[in-house]
Amino acid sequence: MKYDIIGDIHGCYQELLQLVERLGYQKQGDVFIHPENRKLAFVGDAMDRGPESLNVLRLLFAMQDEGILYYSPGNHCNKLFRFFKGHNVQLAHGLEMTVAEWEQLPKQERQQFRKRYIHFYEQLPHYQQLEHDLIVAHAGLKAEMIGKPLSKGIAVFVLYGDITGRFHDDGRPIRRDWAKTYKGTKWVVYGHTPTAEPYVINRTVNIDTGCVFGGALTAFRYPEKEIVSVPSQQPYQPDRFHIYN
Repeated sequence: MKYDIIGDIHGCYQELLQLVERLGYQKQGDVFIHPENRKLAFVGDAMDRGPESLNVLRLLFAMQDEGILYYSPGNHCNKLFRFFKGHNVQLAHGLEMTVAEWEQLPKQERQQFRKRYIHFYEQLPHYQQLEHDLIVAHAGLKAEMIGKPLSKGIAVFVLYGDITGRFHDDGRPIRRDWAKTYKGTKWVVYGHTPTAEPYVINRTVNIDTGCVFGGALTAFRYPEKEIVSVPSQQPYQPDRFHIYN
């Protein structure tokens, strides 16, 4: 199977439509189909921070209904799930924008959307092995974790990456660059940490190019191992991009 794996969308629905079209997909009903039977896959964090989180999610719901969704949930996905389940979560880091969009819906539609999202999230795997040598995980996955029974450590890693427990001055967690020491034979495609250019090292590819921060929305084409991007329509925030050393 051939895949086009898309980085963190964060509510950038217009850029998503542009990228999907550039990749050669055509609208059929509520979803997009490729004439050569390629499949769309996602590294997660479809929502929060950007202007059209609900529209992105509606497209993903339709893909799930059609049985063509390949999606690895991220930390923002998990937080919205906990919010909709009634947990006490902080409305910050972009969640407040998704919730504000949701609260503008009529009451009945609001409840339908909440139930649909809970169903959506509960069907998702923690990460995906799409081919023998292709893994898609939101924040990445160490070689020794692949194929192991799910543990709390693996669940935390795929959502948040290799966290240290320490934080930058602006509150963002300090993370280790796990990809630098990755020795696996499988390709791991991930996002989570915005970077100005795709970060490709040791059969790992970070394709979160910070669309919501004015960068680009990026896809990794497999098995070609090509990068395709469209520029962001959002204001550029240079301080939000991680620089790998």
